[in-house]
Amino acid sequence: MSHLTRDNSKLIARLRRIKGQVEGVERALEKGADCTEVLRQIASIRGAMTGLTNEVLEEHLRSHVVEASDETAREQGAEDMIQILKTYLK
Repeated sequence: MSHLTRDNSKLIARLRRIKGQVEGVERALEKGADCTEVLRQIASIRGAMTGLTNEVLEEHLRSHVVEASDETAREQGAEDMIQILKTYLK
């Protein structure tokens, strides 16, 4: 997925925000926070991870299927996506 290098800084920034959210859950658990608040934070993290996943999936589709250099590359990009989705949707 070498095409991700053009968006690396954006993806890394998202990951750092997610990391901060995870650290926030850790701190909340250490302090004995209410389970409702912890669950809200976990749901927020899940949403952030889903957004990150969607962004990477979309970029893969655009780069390796829609804008593929030839039919063989397009077929390989589509097959890669099928395998990724099978793993992701387990």
